[in-house]
Amino acid sequence: MDRSAELYSESKQLTPGGVSSPVRAFAPNPLFIAEGRGSKVVDVDGNEYIDLCMAYGPLIAGHACRRVMDAARAQIARGTVYGAPSVPELDLIKRITTEVPSAEMVRLACSGTEATMHAIRVARGFTGRDDIIKINGGFHGTHDAALVNAGSGSSGGTPSSKGVLADVAKHTFTAEYNDIQSFSDIMDRHEIACVIMEPVMGNVGVVTPEKGFLEDLRKVTEEHGTVLIFDEVITGFRASSGGAQKRYGVTPDMTTMGKIIGGGFAAGAFMGKREIMQNVAPQGGIYAAGTFAGNPVSAAAGLAQIDLMCSGDNYAKVEMRTAALVKSIRESMEDSKVKGCVNHVASMFSIFFGIDRATNGTEAMKADRQMFDRMFRFMLQRGVYLPPSAFEVDFMSLAHSDEDCGVLAERFKEFFGSVKQ
Repeated sequence: MDRSAELYSESKQLTPGGVSSPVRAFAPNPLFIAEGRGSKVVDVDGNEYIDLCMAYGPLIAGHACRRVMDAARAQIARGTVYGAPSVPELDLIKRITTEVPSAEMVRLACSGTEATMHAIRVARGFTGRDDIIKINGGFHGTHDAALVNAGSGSSGGTPSSKGVLADVAKHTFTAEYNDIQSFSDIMDRHEIACVIMEPVMGNVGVVTPEKGFLEDLRKVTEEHGTVLIFDEVITGFRASSGGAQKRYGVTPDMTTMGKIIGGGFAAGAFMGKREIMQNVAPQGGIYAAGTFAGNPVSAAAGLAQIDLMCSGDNYAKVEMRTAALVKSIRESMEDSKVKGCVNHVASMFSIFFGIDRATNGTEAMKADRQMFDRMFRFMLQRGVYLPPSAFEVDFMSLAHSDEDCGVLAERFKEFFGSVKQ
């Protein structure tokens, strides 16, 4: 990894921490990737890895998928950005409205962070209320309303980053995932504009909804006149063709998406009921804009990836391979008597060490980070690239073959065996 180390040393002098996003950094240096093909990446030193990070979720069809790349190249030949409506933009919007239950109207944006920022503003403008609720451990981008930690329980949150104003954070309350009472208590005491939540948590690893939780939350928000926003930046077109809301049969008022809908290019979207979305400018008085919003290259690539995944039984293929790998990991953990649990849904999974279950953010954050770090480095040395953080998600793709899964199962088995020894 000598070349990666050299580039990292240079990069640290030019950009904070040597990376463009904090989660990419790890000691002694992150890998600099030269190429991605299918299920694998190759670093600048020529080392090849089976990739389970997959750029943190956008590449459900794999790196450099031919169908996606062909669509992007064809659009690039016609121009990269117009500052005007385009056919690829409209085609992507039409496909989203067809697949996603809550998407009566859609506005494209440039990223997941932008999408959640706009969605919260729309909910506030629509309801005329200031306060919002997020999930403990949930992540909704890097804008001020979302960079908030839990308050005292009776008060709003506190900033989780320097530069976020306390006067902003006080309007964000925090509830516990899979605990409907924590939401009800807040909504009984405050006029809440919206609840924004990942229907399947992904910022503390994979945490899935317990039976009835999403349905109960849908009911409670309706009773309080509160807009329910599903942040499906991760799960959109991954949990199913229509996201987690289609998988679990619960339709929110609004939804945010990113990652997969861009096909590997920057993209975001917020969508929802017509009565809410028609308040967005220029039709209404709630402002949302962006030079690259609805970018035709991102739209063409995203639509190609969605079309591919929605054809045949491609979603089922990825899910079956993921389930088989997770089963193998669980068996290896049990055989080696390594304490922990594995959560998974669709093509996403996470390993939590040192705890028996992870049903909310509080439980998940108790996981053994040192053991994860040990696994990360063990796997890296053996040609498997995991997300560098204990609380990120491992992603499978259509490009991960049965052979890849066999290798992965064996590498995980070797790691658990080393822990036992």
